[in-house]
Amino acid sequence: MAKPGYGKRSAPDQLPSRAGDFDHLPAREAYLAGLLDRLPENAAMDAKTIARFQPLYGQQAVRSALNELSRAGHLRRVRRRVEPGGEGGTATGTRWVFHTYWSRTARDDEWWARFLDGDPVPRRTPGPGVAPTATLQPKLSHSQAVGRPSTAYAALAGLGLRDPRLALSSGDCSDLEQLAEDWLARGTTPEYLTQALLAGLPEQVYSPRAFVQRRLIDKMPPERPTTPSRAPRTLMECTDCGVPGRPEALLGGLCRACRGGDGSARPGSTRTQYATVRARVARVRDAIRTPQRM
Repeated sequence: MAKPGYGKRSAPDQLPSRAGDFDHLPAREAYLAGLLDRLPENAAMDAKTIARFQPLYGQQAVRSALNELSRAGHLRRVRRRVEPGGEGGTATGTRWVFHTYWSRTARDDEWWARFLDGDPVPRRTPGPGVAPTATLQPKLSHSQAVGRPSTAYAALAGLGLRDPRLALSSGDCSDLEQLAEDWLARGTTPEYLTQALLAGLPEQVYSPRAFVQRRLIDKMPPERPTTPSRAPRTLMECTDCGVPGRPEALLGGLCRACRGGDGSARPGSTRTQYATVRARVARVRDAIRTPQRM
């Protein structure tokens, strides 16, 4: 298992597990994908750990396979900012937690970007290796929803129960629903909306619909001021080198320097530079330890 704040997270809305889930992948990637799919939540998914707990492939082979699984849409590495007092956060400031999101069902870059940004995501893809074509689930209005009225509609329908002078018909509630939705969109609660419509009623209301409509328009609360933009809460990491970036910049879960080929380090990459520095340090140490002949 990974340390707290690290490890495997399963993506939502995956197809059920079945034989042949990873037949579209090469043999090495299919073997490791089956292993990763069976790991529990929060299990470690770094190349070193995976290489240690299976007999067939070493760290470099596992690292290359993870790159291919990322390209195929099965995993993404993510760092998420945690607010003070939140999951893994501290009382004095924020910190970042790291996860590897795994999906048995292959996803495209657009799906991952929407999911990591917290937006609604497409429905299940038809199957492995098939590009998803489903569109986003539309937000249903009251007229489209069956047997499930919106909050605004329910608030209007409840006026007659609070005071018979504002009893509205079903058609009245549907016609005024959008105005009530505008109130809620500006930060008011259903109870606040109800109180504003019921306050100071005249002794007799001859047209409840017209009266409520007038009040919804005249007493419309102001729009909330826009809040300053903040740093993104979620950043994707390159599966290979760990460089952070926005999802749209990491196609296939890989940065530009790591995309293409077999996923090995490119000249000038962080891993290559690190190995070069270590080799030079080793040569300097050997030169210091070796006694010079007179």
